[in-house]
Amino acid sequence: MQAILMRIKQAGSDALFIRLLLTVVAVLFLFFIMKMINGLARKLSRDLDSWSATHIPPIKIQTFELISADRVTEILKAFVRAGRFVLWVIALYVFIPVVLSFFPGPREIVRTYLGYIIAPFYTILRGFLSFIPNLFFIGLVGLATRYVLKFTRLFFNEMGKGNITFSGFHQEWVQPTHKLLRLLIIVLAVVVVSPYLPGFGSPAFQGISIFFGVLLSLGSTAAIANIVAGLAITYMRPFKVGDRVKIADTMGDVIEKTLLITRVRTIKNVEVTIPNSMVLGSHMINYSALASEDGLILHTSITIGYDVPWRQVHELLVSAARSTLNILQEPPPFILQTGLNDYSVSYELNVYTAKAHNLLTILSELHQNIQDKFNEANIEIMSPSYAALRDGNQVTIPENYLPKSAPPKGFRILRAESQKTVPILNIEKSDND
Repeated sequence: MQAILMRIKQAGSDALFIRLLLTVVAVLFLFFIMKMINGLARKLSRDLDSWSATHIPPIKIQTFELISADRVTEILKAFVRAGRFVLWVIALYVFIPVVLSFFPGPREIVRTYLGYIIAPFYTILRGFLSFIPNLFFIGLVGLATRYVLKFTRLFFNEMGKGNITFSGFHQEWVQPTHKLLRLLIIVLAVVVVSPYLPGFGSPAFQGISIFFGVLLSLGSTAAIANIVAGLAITYMRPFKVGDRVKIADTMGDVIEKTLLITRVRTIKNVEVTIPNSMVLGSHMINYSALASEDGLILHTSITIGYDVPWRQVHELLVSAARSTLNILQEPPPFILQTGLNDYSVSYELNVYTAKAHNLLTILSELHQNIQDKFNEANIEIMSPSYAALRDGNQVTIPENYLPKSAPPKGFRILRAESQKTVPILNIEKSDND
């Protein structure tokens, strides 16, 4: 009996020695793994330093350098350090249950502990394997979408160059239609692949979708209205960039036209941003639309007394129009007699110009020439009617246009010199009476 007890004790001592020996071996193996991880990390860091000037390029957006090569190297070295830390954690996570499994007491705890370790990896692996068919479908849709976008870009580029044309499809529709079609293709691809994304049918995914839907519907009402108006304006073609227009009370040149806004530079060099919904809801006047083809008609009106023959008035107005720069000789100017007033006749002069951007300057010069021509012809411009007590010795024509020997007209009205009595008007006959 005593011998049996001695053997059992000896066997227990041998088993404890073996467990301790295995523990020492595991610690040495862990030390070796840690040292190997550290050596690998240091080697990668040295390699990254040597590759910085040759194999590691900077990150650029066209010609703009977003992240330099040195900064990219530092980011990669940070990933190396993070990877080393992750490997340390994994090694310790495996080492602790393995060492505890050498001893009978905590063996059950170790099994449970290993189950906690293995279960997440098993779940991830099983989920990945089950997701492979969906991933294949998503990749197929993405590949098809990529080539469809390439084809549409090539097609619309050829339309922009004029190699492909369609009757009724205008050139300025090419780029907006391309952008709209590209957006629709991308949205369609997202809708098709959405059911195959992980967690598509989960309550969390549905809640996020509802949240973003409500957010967009409440916060982008004005933006959506401007986008719809921008599309309508694009295909209505009321104006293009560079045209001289008048939108509501704003007159100027269109410098930008997008889906949301239209920018106009006024004749006073002020930039005005107009939402497209306001543009669509207002009346629009385009002065440049037909100016280069048929000519833009500018008009101005004057009133002349009945004592002047209308044929002479027509000749003077046409002469003033032909003396003005940027007015077309063909079609010729024309005059309309728009009214027979109580004291005068209304004449409307209409002229053609191809320079819609200079219409105010042209009208100003035209008015100057009209004044000069009528003053040279010794004809008064009554606008619109004349109601005043006038001294007949002086007409409204500037003196430098009158001949020096011109006799006075009408009668002279003088005020009495005495200020103490009531003013008396003296009427003297002129030489014409």
